[in-house]
Amino acid sequence: MGRTYFVEEAISQYLSNLSTKVQLYVTGLLIGQCSMQKDYIIQAVRTPPKEEQKEVINPSKLESIDEEWITTHASQVSRMLPGGLLVLGVFIITCPELSKDSQNALRKLIFSVEKSLTKRRLWKPAEEEVSERAALQICSATKKVVCRSYDVQDPKSSAKPADWKYQSALSASWFALDCAVNVNIHIPLLATSSNHDLEKNIKNGLNRWAKQIEDSVFLIHGQVKDDDAELLEGQKKSRGNTQSSSQFSDVKVLTQLSQGSSHRSTATVQVCSGSINLKGAVKCRAYTHNNKPKVKEAIQALKRDIINTLSDRCEILFEDLIINEGPHKKDFEREYHVLPQRLFVPVAGSSVMLSDYRFGEEAIGEVQERFVEMLDQSVQVEDIQIAEDINTVGICPVTDNVDDTQQKQLTKATLLLKLQQNMGVVIAAVVAVFASVFSFNYFSD
Repeated sequence: MGRTYFVEEAISQYLSNLSTKVQLYVTGLLIGQCSMQKDYIIQAVRTPPKEEQKEVINPSKLESIDEEWITTHASQVSRMLPGGLLVLGVFIITCPELSKDSQNALRKLIFSVEKSLTKRRLWKPAEEEVSERAALQICSATKKVVCRSYDVQDPKSSAKPADWKYQSALSASWFALDCAVNVNIHIPLLATSSNHDLEKNIKNGLNRWAKQIEDSVFLIHGQVKDDDAELLEGQKKSRGNTQSSSQFSDVKVLTQLSQGSSHRSTATVQVCSGSINLKGAVKCRAYTHNNKPKVKEAIQALKRDIINTLSDRCEILFEDLIINEGPHKKDFEREYHVLPQRLFVPVAGSSVMLSDYRFGEEAIGEVQERFVEMLDQSVQVEDIQIAEDINTVGICPVTDNVDDTQQKQLTKATLLLKLQQNMGVVIAAVVAVFASVFSFNYFSD
């Protein structure tokens, strides 16, 4: 028996509107949530058109589909999803002449998108986790809908039939978990690493921290709940409610400070040219369906949001620095940069809110434009909820009494990404000090 996808009713009208504008084909992403019993799709988002793509498309084939453009769009959209939501599939609307080639194109896109998203993740899916993704095909002329699924963990997976069922107010009363997590991460930059290894160093450091988050204890309403217990146990479930309203639960995260005496530890000595320090607190949120969700599902969704939001902000910051300062900057000074602050935007007819990141100098209008481009969704200024305030940080001077020989031999660069504690503010600082020949960093496993 194939998967059943329960789909927000508003998506039907959205896809219908797209089909009336299709000349040859249009592709897009399906956003939703997986569970062992059911899968939910709460939003469909078309692939934004490429401005420079004005070539005539061959109407007899779908070879002109820009796979790289679609996977890039999926990566950008993935950053805007809170915990519990993911890119659950791909859709394509074609004219009748292209219908025969649609399934092959969809299969290729689904595996490409999943491969792109998996590369960015700092967490691994659980063994029992659902690995099937939806492939939706619609004919623009007949409006016929064909839904299939593919197991993305199996490269040889063949299409399986799947049910596509619309449901009103599907996510109008989903459950939300909120938390603020204190972060204190030290990441060494090895002296033997070249500039292009910076991203690898940071990812390795974040991977160690992600493992700590995975092993943390989560308190819901001040209690540790059994993994297999129902999240909404003892709470009244709203029925027949078409108005969007979410039940929020504040979650406390307890991270392990040190290993017990039963754990053996080893020390590693490494020659480093600098280090990265992440300190502060991040605002996190995850959503879960209201069909008897398990505590394990909800906590897993929140863990992934904690990991994703810090990783995504680091990526955005470094992308911005490369664009503005160039990848070959050599003269490091003690500089302070601001990590993008997190904000939330509601989805029409849903209790779920999508996420985005904004630099301090970035106008709200740019956030609105990004939602239109990435999610094909208009956003009112008054609907944008900023989760974290932001403060400015001054520039610290470089130490002048540095020996010239030492300065030539080795540059010690320290990137300080400071996240403000009390308001969930995220501040990033790039610190480079021409100080010493070697820095020894000791790590305990």
